[in-house]
Parts: sequence; C-alpha cells; structure tokens
Amino acid sequence: MSPQLKLIALDADDLAVISTHVQDARVQASDIIWRQAEKRLVIGLNRLDWEQTLEGQTEPRRLVAALRFDRVLACKSRNIDLAAPDQVLDLVGIEFHADDAPAGSALLLFAQGGAIRLDVECLECELTDLGEDDLGTGEGTDEG
Repeated sequence: MSPQLKLIALDADDLAVISTHVQDARVQASDIIWRQAEKRLVIGLNRLDWEQTLEGQTEPRRLVAALRFDRVLACKSRNIDLAAPDQVLDLVGIEFHADDAPAGSALLLFAQGGAIRLDVECLECELTDLGEDDLGTGEGTDEG
C-alpha cells in the first residue's frame, strides 16, 4: 500500500507535481470552501492513487484528500454552480501563471469547461491525503 502523500507547492514546478496527483479527482461543489478573511481556499476531493497503479495494481484506489491554497487575494469561478452542493466536478489539472513574481494566478481546470482562478500574493499550496475512500469508487452517493 502506498504511503499517504503530503506535498507542498511553492512554485509552478511544484504545482505541476500536485496537479499530476489530483488529475481526474472528483470534487463536490459543497467541498469547495473559500475563506476570504483567512485568504485561503480549501477543497475536499476524492483522488485516484496513481502510485498504486505503478506498483502493479490494475485499478487505482480512491483517496480522500484536501487541497489548500493560502495567501489568496481573490477567488473567481466559471461554469461551476456553487449553489448546487451535490454537483460533482472532475478536476483536470492545475496551472500557475506568474504575473508579478512571486504573485500570480492559480487556475484549477475542470471537465465541461469549469474553472476556478485564484489570484495569489505568492504560491502556497498543499495536498494532503486523509485516508482511503470508504465508499469505494467515489462515484457519488445517495444517502436517504
């Protein structure tokens, strides 16, 4: 079993590594938390454990993880309905574009044209695994 990850990104190259680990992660709109007073965005996600596939497993397991951005000055979204908390988004990747180094914009890209843009003082991002997804595939659940 792969160890749980805890990765920190302080530049575009670091963020590219985190982007690889969150590729094809599923995010519920209700798990996108913008804490403007703290200059922080936190996203709960269900990511694929790609390392397990590299170790010979035929299908990667899903892990519950938290993605955090600090020093966020502004958070804007496009084609994401935050009023629909059950909406499931598929994260395609994350990019960083420096404007006036170290400041810039982190862009979270989702399938079907969704995006979140974070204007940051400087890049401070952390990905932390919280454990295995006990619900299995993370395809979405109906509780009732």
